[in-house]
Amino acid sequence: MTAGLSLGLDFGTTNTVVALADDEGVAHLVRFPAPEGELFAFRSALSFHAPPGRPRERAIEAGPWAVEAYAEDPGETRLIQSFKAFAASASFTETRILERRYRFEDLLSAFLLKVREHAGPALADLPARVIVGRPVVFAGASPDPGLALARYEAALHRLGFAEILYAYEPVGAAFFFARRLDHDATVLVGDFGGGTSDFSIIRFERRDGEMRARPLGRSGVGVAGDAFDYRIIDSLVSPDLGKGGDYTSFGKVLPIPNRYYAAFARWDQLALMRASRDMGEIRRLQRDAVEPEAIGRLVEVLDENLGYPLYRAVSRLKEALSREDVATFRFEAGTIRIVREVARAEFEGWIAPELGLIERAIDTALADAGLEPGGVDRVFLTGGSSLVPAVRGLFARRFDPGRIESGAELESIASGLALMGRERDLAHWTEQA
Repeated sequence: MTAGLSLGLDFGTTNTVVALADDEGVAHLVRFPAPEGELFAFRSALSFHAPPGRPRERAIEAGPWAVEAYAEDPGETRLIQSFKAFAASASFTETRILERRYRFEDLLSAFLLKVREHAGPALADLPARVIVGRPVVFAGASPDPGLALARYEAALHRLGFAEILYAYEPVGAAFFFARRLDHDATVLVGDFGGGTSDFSIIRFERRDGEMRARPLGRSGVGVAGDAFDYRIIDSLVSPDLGKGGDYTSFGKVLPIPNRYYAAFARWDQLALMRASRDMGEIRRLQRDAVEPEAIGRLVEVLDENLGYPLYRAVSRLKEALSREDVATFRFEAGTIRIVREVARAEFEGWIAPELGLIERAIDTALADAGLEPGGVDRVFLTGGSSLVPAVRGLFARRFDPGRIESGAELESIASGLALMGRERDLAHWTEQA
């Protein structure tokens, strides 16, 4: 263990970022010499590969190395993304991969050990203390935060940390943002990740030469970037895979069950679906479908493990629509080809339900703090989905646009958590599992 350093861990649905803060109060991002160049945002993905018929020879990889392993052999590699989404799910107990059972804590510890391995000397000697980010509201139906933190705890103990503390992710971002302040201010931080959208309101005041902080209010909702992805897939991809079609059974024409397409709402579930009971039903359904070729495309997506190229196609569309009024969606993999022009206004219509939930969460944070919008001096937006114009519009309608700032979309939480670990009094900001 390394004394004098504090480690901040932002385990995200899409990316994971690690930072170290030193005695001088400076946070340094841990960087990784990845196949395509050095990076600090480590993809939250795991891959499992073994030669056919030899599951004991499994090789596990994480981050960009997991994606590379999948690209080399997609047919024999299991790629799992966004597995943070079932951290708080009591219904998820384990999954079976290459004839071995994995609980959530097994997946997380395997992932973190690979993060440490690829970081090299930077994480060879871990600090005694780690501050781990947690969402205000975990993703999923009826999430159990106590269960999620217990699972985090079990995985982190395997790395040997002596002290494990947890802080809300937007609070970490607020600590990062506070370095810009040269005066007292009430700050609202909106953190938009892959699985959750979280908000914290904090009062920063400078006293005796030090910046002091006081939490005022918070809220969160279990929707964000992955939910936006699902709306795109549901509108552009699923109809070509048989959604909305019919099949025949005992002389009756019946609608194809929508539940087969619900897996596209979560990338982790899509990766696991190939081994599920539903897969056998889908294969049988292909024989009885009115349009069997459409169900055949669904089987191809699942059998050929095409979740990652689909994820990339969706991400490219979102990024393009953040810059342009019209963009092209293009998904071409195997025998599947889906190409269509999409207007930003159309996309915003698809995500209207999620925007409504985010809007209510902003108002809840203000109410929890006992503030009107005019009582907020600065607004700091971070996380990838904060770049979506419709999301930014939720704030522009409430606050003076001159008070709204953004940036450091991937680094702010981890850096802030590491800096928080240097505070003399952590009682206001952190908790144990």
